[in-house]
Amino acid sequence: MNGIAVNEKNHLVFAGADVTELAKEFGTPLYVMDEGRIRENMRLYRRSIEKFYGGKGLVCYASKAFSCKEIYRIAKEEGIGADAVSAGELYTAIQAGFDPVNICYHGNNKTDRELAYLLESGVGRIVADAYDELDRLDELAGKMGKKPGILLRLCPGVEAHTHEFIRTGGIDSKFGFAIELGDAMKAVRLALSKPNLQLRGIHCHIGSQIFDSDPFEHTAEIMLHFLDEVRKETGVLLPELNLGGGFGIRYTEEDTPKPYDGYMEQVSRKVGQVCAELEMEQPFILLEPGRSIVGEAGITLYEIGSIKEIPGIRTYVAVDGGMTDNIRPVLYGAKYDFLLANKMNLPPARKVTVAGRCCESGDVLGKDILLPECGRGDLLAVLSTGAYHYSMASNYNRVPRPAVVMVRDGQARLAVRRESLEDLARNDI
Repeated sequence: MNGIAVNEKNHLVFAGADVTELAKEFGTPLYVMDEGRIRENMRLYRRSIEKFYGGKGLVCYASKAFSCKEIYRIAKEEGIGADAVSAGELYTAIQAGFDPVNICYHGNNKTDRELAYLLESGVGRIVADAYDELDRLDELAGKMGKKPGILLRLCPGVEAHTHEFIRTGGIDSKFGFAIELGDAMKAVRLALSKPNLQLRGIHCHIGSQIFDSDPFEHTAEIMLHFLDEVRKETGVLLPELNLGGGFGIRYTEEDTPKPYDGYMEQVSRKVGQVCAELEMEQPFILLEPGRSIVGEAGITLYEIGSIKEIPGIRTYVAVDGGMTDNIRPVLYGAKYDFLLANKMNLPPARKVTVAGRCCESGDVLGKDILLPECGRGDLLAVLSTGAYHYSMASNYNRVPRPAVVMVRDGQARLAVRRESLEDLARNDI
């Protein structure tokens, strides 16, 4: 993992900072984000658009991976857009000074209040997900004197090789209009008939944590052929194609992601090839990477507490966090690499199960983890926790959410304050 080193004290160094010092200053559990790595990843995607698509495209950071004001400020400075899936994400971006024109807004079952907020905010692209959404959005836009740009969320029928809970491109999905069932063309005709909507293109997302470029290439081909069908049947060439995200990252040595610009090179080659065959102008391309921008740019720090040995069965190493700050092991069976951050010189000694402190037997962050001898007060680091950790954190058991710090060239600053007990009861009556 980039950004990892060991100093003369045998402490883990991340993004140039001694993580034991971060734990002392900010407490644990603690999310630590490598700002330099985040910026580097954003630039890589932006430059890949410039290199392979001639700048005819826009990278939109997928907010759901990690959303706070600071990440939108960074995205704005790096010249990329964002995608949002809730009023909360949109509000946070706007509060951070992000231009809503560069936001692509998603989600199934959008409420009327939500749609009105999108229109008031001036969101650049609204991704419609249902027939009735088109009807309601058109009616609201007419009343408000707006004409928003929209994309249609389509299901291309591609099954990516990933966890079943995070496959979203097939027919059996709560999202979008299926191409092969005829729903997509029906949605196009409906959208084109709406006087207060401007249909700009189509969108898809086939899943997450995908390592192979073939599904992305195949999806691009399907979507381009659909654009050609629309052109032939309606006489309208829709100018935009949003290919979503889903690029995988390394959580453990079993994961083998490709360089992200490598994905872009192969997909752009396929786009150029198909457009040439169809004698069609290449569309404006949108991409929505999230996990691949922030995932490996984050770690989580925990203080080790009690250790329970069950002879011949298992040794439990308990930490001061758990499923409230990392739900992915319970939800997806996710696996991670663990490091004893304050004793990096010690060799692995035994297999342990890292347990959280929630009142749930299933609150386990890792099973059969090889760790050095450790004890109360030692510092445990879990790698690749920048995506879907803070954003999926909860207050289960009335546990406050951890703080988030951004580190750049060894200098740390607070991005999100640790919740207090007062925060937990703030909305109670």
